[in-house]
Order: sequence, then structure tokens, then C-alpha cells
Amino acid sequence: MKRLYLGVACALSLAWPAAAQDEKPLQTLFTNVHVFDGTSEQRIENASVLVEGNLIKTVSTEAIDAPDATIIDGEGRTLTPGFIENHAHLMLMGPSLSAMEANSTWEDFGIHATRMAEMYLMQGFTTVRDAGGANGGLRRAIDSGQIPGPRYYPSGAFLSTRGGHADFGNFTAPPGTDTNFSRLNMAQEISGVDDVYKFGRNNFRMGATQLKFMQSGGVVSAFDPWQLLAGSPEEIKAAVQVANEYGSYVMAHSYRKEAILGALDAGVMSIEHGFSFDCEIAEKMNEMGAYITTNLTAFDPGLLDIPAVKNQPSSLAKAISASATFENYIPNMKECPVKRGFQTDCVGTVEACNIQIAYEKHLNNEFFGPYQSMVTLTSIGGEIAQLSGDFTNPYTAGKLGVIEEGAYADILLIDGNPLEDFSVVGTGDQLFGADPRPDSPETIRLIMKDGVIYKNTLN
Repeated sequence: MKRLYLGVACALSLAWPAAAQDEKPLQTLFTNVHVFDGTSEQRIENASVLVEGNLIKTVSTEAIDAPDATIIDGEGRTLTPGFIENHAHLMLMGPSLSAMEANSTWEDFGIHATRMAEMYLMQGFTTVRDAGGANGGLRRAIDSGQIPGPRYYPSGAFLSTRGGHADFGNFTAPPGTDTNFSRLNMAQEISGVDDVYKFGRNNFRMGATQLKFMQSGGVVSAFDPWQLLAGSPEEIKAAVQVANEYGSYVMAHSYRKEAILGALDAGVMSIEHGFSFDCEIAEKMNEMGAYITTNLTAFDPGLLDIPAVKNQPSSLAKAISASATFENYIPNMKECPVKRGFQTDCVGTVEACNIQIAYEKHLNNEFFGPYQSMVTLTSIGGEIAQLSGDFTNPYTAGKLGVIEEGAYADILLIDGNPLEDFSVVGTGDQLFGADPRPDSPETIRLIMKDGVIYKNTLN
């Protein structure tokens, strides 16, 4: 009986793969579309795009023979890659750091992140890199189909020095004390190279795809001047070493020029915010092949009227000082461009972040024009995703942020031409006092991620 059972089991195990191989993956054929491929300055006119399974099989201006495919007539709309957000915090709901530290549970964070994930997907973002505060659980839930959301690249816990930008502990908490954020591995206080090794490796163990090092201070945070140079060169190099062990990289929260150059010297490949950017920094970044992501909402004049800034004298003083120092960022970026990814950096309610995302899209176009804004939203984000390497990157079957053969089928169909009228990507021209945004921009008519359609309002 045992031999018979084993024989049947072996036969079945051999038969199942054969049967699976006989099943053809589902096909979707987009016809009558103009393709923005993520890199080119002009659309591919009157094209067709064939999706097979979760990958793009063919992009052609000739008719594609796919008799078994589901056909979607784009009716002359623009087909683009799904958008990529390179700096979000899906776990951080606000309203303040102290409230999240003292009054929030893992359920609060998890429910907020679930809603944020769906909101991002419905705004056209098929990939999000989380810049601190989230581990691998949300990605598992998304990738297994339990909740809707984008591809997800979490950073695990912020790595921050005592008094640094991710020191979220209560004012009277002694050094090294457990906090709400540390217990949930959302932020960890590091003091020395050994702590970087310990918490950095634990981040990858918890599902991080890259590490986030808080090198500069901030404006609304409690203990840190924005000019702070946090973390020794040895500690930053230790973070890079740990990331390299996993075939990945480090992203650094860096404001001052000295901080940015120090991070690049240590091997950091992604500069976050980088408000003191200039042409010397650009030269070094281009030599290294490094990237920058900047939240352009920081240049909004209304920033000084935010209650969290206006009503807190220390934060107001920091904001005024920072605004004066960072005023050359945009002219410097235009004169000496580097590869810049899209960043929103919203901490707050889902509704508030929806507004901020639309405004961030708007500012990209205002400062850099529609073509560069579309590249920032797509192919550059795809390149940043690939920095996480071959075995830490959870999505290696295809490229992200482009429409080309073999790329992931992360696709939007958009009314109009975003290279001429950027508003069709779902922009908003107001941040403070803006009306609530729709759950999904009406002009984004179809959203496909990984070959699956999540929105379709075509006739």
C-alpha cells in the first residue's frame, strides 16, 4: 500500500506541473492608444499593447494578433506606466508624533496603512516606497490579495540617533528606553555602529527592502534642529555595509549640504529631501549614479501657516530659517539636473494625503514641466526600485515604471495627453484649505497592476 500511495503521489506531482504548463496565461489587448513609455519625450502614436499574465508581451504600432485576448479599446487615450511614489509613510496617521507615540496601537497604524494603500492605488500609484515606519506585513497582505494596494517597498524602522529626526520618545524618556515606535519596529534609536548592525539587520529580517537613516533634523519634530548632522561617518557606513550584505542600499534623510555630501561619501544611493542641493552635489551624484527625492510642497509659501508650525515657536523659527536656506533648490536642479524621484512625504489622514499627492503632482509640473514630471513619476521611480537588488527586491520578474516588452503590466489609461496637459494625471492646485479629492481622478479611466484591473470606467 505504501508503494502504491507513493507511486500515485509521484504521478500526480508530475502531472500537475504538466497541466499547469498547458494553461495559457490570460491576455489583455489594449488597442487604439497613444503610449507614453516612461522615458520618451513623444508618445508612440496609434499603438497597441498586449499584456500576458502580469507582464507586457508586445508594444507595437502594427495590429497584434491575439485571438484569445480581452480587448480594451483605448479610444485614443494615453497609456502610461503606473505612477511610482518614492517617499511615503503609509503607517503614520498623525495628528502629531507625540499622539502616535502615546495614544496609538498597532491596530490604529494597520487600519490607517490599509486605507492608505488603497487610496494610493486608486490615485494611479502602482508602486510605493515607504520611507520609514513600516515592516513587511502590509506588503504580504497586498501581494497575497487580502487588501488592494500598490507594490510596496518598506524600509522598516527609521534609524535615528538620540534627539534625531526619528526620536519619537516622550520628553522625559531616558536614553535607550523602549517606546511605542521601537516596540513596533517603526523607529529605533541607534548609538554606535553596533546598534546600526543590530537594528539594520533586524529591519531586513522584518521585511525591509532598503534602510532609512535619519541624518538631518526636521521642522515639526520635537528635539532636532534641521541643521543637525546626526550619525557619525562610521555609523552611516555601517548602515551601507548592512544594506550591501542584503544586496540593497540606504536612503538618507539629508538637508544640509554637509549632510548630503557625507551621505554620498558613505555610499548612500538615495538622498531624501536634499533641500541644500547644488551643482557640486549634482556632480557627485551623477558620478555615483545616485538619486534624490524631494517633497516640493516644502516650497509652498503657506507652509508657515500650518498650525503645527505657526503655533509652535521653535518649529516656526526652524521653518523660516529653512525656507531662506533652501530657496536655491529649484534653480540648482534645473541648472544641474540629477535623477529625481517623486516624493509626497505625507503624514496625516488619508483624505489630507490624497490632497497633498495631487498638489505634489501639480508642483512638479509648475517647476519642471510635464515631460520631466512624467519621467519622475514613472521610469526614475522604477530605477530606484531596482536599487534594492536581485534578492531583496520582491518584484524581479519585470521592470517597473516603463511600457516595454517584458515590463510589469502596471498600466494607466488617461484621458488626454499628460505631456501637453498635465492636469489629466489628477493634479490639485491647492494644499491648505483645499476641498476633498475624489477617491480616484476621473481622468484616470483604467488602473491595472500586475495584470489585474482595479478600475475601469471606459464605456
